[in-house]
Parts: sequence; C-alpha cells; structure tokens
Amino acid sequence: MATRIDHAVTSGTFSLDGQTFDVDNNVWVIGDDHECVVIDAPHDVETILRTVGDRRVRAILATHAHDDHVRVAPELAEATGAPVLLHPDDRVLWDQVHPEVVPDGELSDGQTIEVAGVVLTVLHTPGHSPGACSFHVPRLGAVFTGDTLFAGGPGATGRSFSDFGTIVASIRDRLLGLPPETVVHTGHGDRTTIGDEAPHLEEWLARGH
Repeated sequence: MATRIDHAVTSGTFSLDGQTFDVDNNVWVIGDDHECVVIDAPHDVETILRTVGDRRVRAILATHAHDDHVRVAPELAEATGAPVLLHPDDRVLWDQVHPEVVPDGELSDGQTIEVAGVVLTVLHTPGHSPGACSFHVPRLGAVFTGDTLFAGGPGATGRSFSDFGTIVASIRDRLLGLPPETVVHTGHGDRTTIGDEAPHLEEWLARGH
C-alpha cells in the first residue's frame, strides 16, 4: 500500500502577546489507506477528519504549541483516540491554549515515529518557539517544518518565547544539511525545497546584525 502525503488548509486566528491575526494553516496527513499521522491540528477539526477519512490515526504531532497549530488537538484526539505529542519545551505555550488539558506524550530530538511503512524522525528546531520541531521523512523525500522554515526564509521571531539567532541556527544545523531535493512542507503557505532555501542562509544571518 503506497504511503502518501495528504494536505488540507484550515482558516482561523493566531493570538499571542495581546494581538490577533487571521491565518490559513496547513495540515499534513502522512499514511496509507489504513493508518496515518496528523501534523498539527489548527482551527477546524471537521476538515482534518475529512482528510483522515476512515483511517486509524496513530498520533497527532504538534510542530509547536501556538494556538493556530494546536487549537483543536484535544478535540481531534477525542474523535480519533490518537495521542497528542508535543515537545516539552513548548508546554508554556500549550498551557496558554489548553490550561485544563495535558498532552498525551512528548516529542524529543532524534525520536522516530513509524507509520504506514515509513519513519518520521523528530528534529528539535527551536527559535520560532522553544519546543518547535520538524519531522523528516527520508522515504518520502520530505520534511515538515511547521513555522521554522518557509518558502523565503525563517519563521517569525518577533513575539514571546522566540529568538531569531536560535531559529537561524536550527535551520542551518538541522535542516539545510538534508538532501537539497527534500521538499519542505510548511505550516503556512507554499512548499519549497532545501536546495531552494540553502543559498539564502547568509542573507538571513545578516538580518540579525
């Protein structure tokens, strides 16, 4: 059974530091016809469930805990019976969104998650948030970067719990060493590739000075 990447977009808001913005979020579902994992659970649980279909959800993986990425994670977990996994360094953000709910498990750097015959490796890529993680799937030639790396550069670092130097170091040390043809599936907006983004590292570094 072929493993595939399914994609949905959900719309809602992102709120932090007393500001609220309208956003569109990508949802990525990796699996075959029988089982899958879901990467991020933003605004609309019904859209995610339609993308999943009748498959068994093995896990709900949070790239980070900003509200626009985990807003419906507990609801999705209840609907599917799947555990929500989050890097512990992002609990401070999770608790702002879901103070009464604890994630079901933790993500850690180097952890592997198997689904539908492929292996996802967790890469801790802090900067956008302390516990931000990316998920590398070599068999699919893909990496899922959340809000760490976009088409055009690093994710935003102008809000609480973020740091520009840290995000650039994460991209440089953890992501740009992946094969250049690796497709980057982002938390918002269009896909890119490692090869397309790598030449711009020095430009990003210059922004920090």
